[in-house]
Formats: sequence, structure tokens, C-alpha cells
Amino acid sequence: MNNIREIPLAQYIYVFLTNGHPRSLVAKKNIIVSFALKGASIAISLILVPLTINYVTPTNYGIWLTLSSIVVWLSFFDIGFGNGLRNKLAEALAENKVELARIYVSTTYAILSIIIGIVLILFTIINSYLNWSKILNSPPEMERELSILALIIFAFFCLRFIFQLITTVLIAKQASAKASSLDLIANLASLVLIYSLTRNTFGNLIYLGVVLSITPVITLLFSSIFLYKSEYKSIAPSFKHIKFRYAKNLMSLGIRFFIIQIAAIILFNTNNIIIIHLLGSEEVTTYNVAFKLFSITTMIFNIIATPLWSAYTDAYAKNDYDWIRSTMFTMKKICLMMIFFTAILVIFSPYIFKIWLGDSIQVPLSLSIAMSTYVIVSMWQTIHVFLLNGIGKIKLQLYLVVFSSLINIPLAIFLGGKIGLVGIILTSTLLFTFMGIIFSIQTKKIINNKATKIWNQ
Repeated sequence: MNNIREIPLAQYIYVFLTNGHPRSLVAKKNIIVSFALKGASIAISLILVPLTINYVTPTNYGIWLTLSSIVVWLSFFDIGFGNGLRNKLAEALAENKVELARIYVSTTYAILSIIIGIVLILFTIINSYLNWSKILNSPPEMERELSILALIIFAFFCLRFIFQLITTVLIAKQASAKASSLDLIANLASLVLIYSLTRNTFGNLIYLGVVLSITPVITLLFSSIFLYKSEYKSIAPSFKHIKFRYAKNLMSLGIRFFIIQIAAIILFNTNNIIIIHLLGSEEVTTYNVAFKLFSITTMIFNIIATPLWSAYTDAYAKNDYDWIRSTMFTMKKICLMMIFFTAILVIFSPYIFKIWLGDSIQVPLSLSIAMSTYVIVSMWQTIHVFLLNGIGKIKLQLYLVVFSSLINIPLAIFLGGKIGLVGIILTSTLLFTFMGIIFSIQTKKIINNKATKIWNQ
């Protein structure tokens, strides 16, 4: 007879949520709530894909995706202030310096508003001279429509760029679950509005651009007003707390993040442009639906990893290396489980695509295998990068990401020309594997107090 008494599931969950280091408990609660919120958000985003493709056709959807990825380059103008705020705010709150935290928040809002305002004015002037049909390798008769669409997307992205600082504040406060709730609200609103478009209009790219651009802006705006008027009132941005002399503190680490962001944009957001010119806009759609399916793995993994960035900042400020080592070990075990989940996705991917997209898009198994390999190495890198970012040891990361970004485009064009979409994904996989190995060595040195020179910078 088995003498081991089984623990009821409810009791097990209670013990899991109430036992452990206080820092771990905050992370656990955020992770569990985020799973529910992100799960719903992922489901909505998956529903949106076939709905949107059927509304504007696979070719136009590919054009939309490429234009959107180009607009994301606006992230250049963050100049690292977002991530600088994330770390400095977490440090100030860990040291209970509420006034300093409010100065950091107010100053970041002020600086980014000035920068983005100038950028928006310049883009409005320049846009009239850009030939978007050539940039996006699309029919000449779409030139005017694409020019209007580009201006709409860019304008709303500028607003989103500023208002999304609330998510940086939430994550720095180790409240990533609340940040996830904002994504869910925006996605749900997009789903309702896109469905309304399919019922009342006929395949209009401009309508699509307005809906998908405005919903996150409105969500972030009203969420910011509510949160800064209530529980985050003590660190709410205000004119009297704008101190431009503190910009140097934010930029001391932020400038490195800025350069990393530029390189990361080249790594993450040039594939669509390469594909549209090398293989056509319909292949952009094929690439992105494959990415959308397998990014479920990275989304789940990032739900777990996201609260840890600021938690690492807090632990490192308090020299709590034991907690860091324990957390890193746990993350590696979770990564192994996610690799198994990814393998299952690959096996069933032909059936999933058939049910999800019908006959509108054909995704070859070779593309699924390539994409699954990419997300696996991406997760491995994330384990180490979040620690390095949280503790500000990013000099080596800076060099590696810049080096990889310089190689990415020519290698992707070469391999894409030889073996198509799989070659473009293979480029990212090779570069991420190389960086992941180096970062794992660096984190091991840091948590064992053996890091010196560039390994500790």
C-alpha cells in the first residue's frame, strides 16, 4: 500500500504561491496571472491572422506586415531611455527612493515626448517624397494608398511609443501581469473592430492600419491615466519633477541599450524587407504565420522570464547571488520543457495550419522545423540576456549584437537566395546560437564571482 498521501491540487498551488523568497513570490504571482492573460491574448492574435488575411488577401497582408516592421524602426529614437528607466527605476524603488523614482519617470516622459515630436514632424515632411510602392515592392497604383497608410501607422506608433512607458514602469515595479492585461485589452479591441470591418467594408488597407494602430494607443493612454491617478500616484510623471540633469543617469546605461536596440532592430525587423524583395509579399505572409505559431513558445517562456529582469536588478543590488543562481537553474529546466513543447508543435504543425488557415496559406514542414530551431536558441539566449540586462553587464552583449547585425543582412540575402525562407531563418538561428553560447559563459562567470574585464562590464 502506498503511504504517500497525495496533495490536493488546490493545496499544492497554495503552497507554491505562499512559500519561498519574497522576490520569488512576487515573480510567481505575476507569472501565473500573466499566463491567463497572455493565453487569452495569444488566442486572440491567432484568430486575428486568418481574419485579417481573408479581409485584405495574403499579398496585401504581407505588405502590411513589412510596412509595420519598417515603422518599428522608430524604436531607434528611444535612445535607450526606456531600458535605462527600467533599471534605474527598479534600483530607486529597491532603495526606497520614491522621489528619485518619480524624477526618473517624469524626465523620461519629457525627453521622449520632445524627441518623438520632432521625429513625427520630420517624417510628415519626408513622407511625401517617399515612393512606398518601390520600397515595398508593390504595384505602382498602390503608391498613394501606401503613403497614407505609412503616415497613419507612423503617427499612432509615435503616440504608442510615449504611452507604452507605463508598461516599463509596471515591469520595473515587478507587475508584469498588469502589463499583460493591457496587451489583452488592446488585442480584444482589435479583434472586435477587425471583425466589424469584415462585415461592413471590403479589404481596405487604410481601415486595417487605423484599427490595428489606434487600439493599443487608446488602451495605453487610458491605462496610464488610471494607474497614475491611483496606485502609482507617488511616481506619476509631473512637470515639476522633470530634471534634465538626471538624463545622464538614465543614459549612462541607456546609451548601450540604445546601440543594442538599433542592432536588434536590424536582426529582428529586416527579414520582412529581405523576403518581400527576394521572394515577394505573399512569402512574407507565409514566414509570419509560421513565426506566429512557433512564437507561442517564446511568448510562454517570456511570460516567465519578464518579471525576472527587474527581480535580478533587485537581487544584484542586494548581493543575493544564491537567489540568482537558483533562479537561473530553474529557468534552464523550464527551457527544456519548452523545447519538448516546441517539438510537439512541429509534429502537429501541418494539421494546426490546416485547421487554423484552411487552404489560404501553405506552410512547408521544412519551414516549421527551421522556425522551431530558431525559437529554441532564442529562449536559451533569453535566459542569460535577461540577467545581464537586469544587472547592467551589457558591454559584451553590445559588441556581439552589433557584430551579428552587420552580418545578418548579407548572410540572409545569400542563404535566402539559395534556399528561400529556410535560409533566412537559418541566418538568425546561427547568429543567436553563437551569441547564446557567449552569454551563457558570461553569466556563469558573473554568478560565480569569476567575471573580470569585459565579462564583468
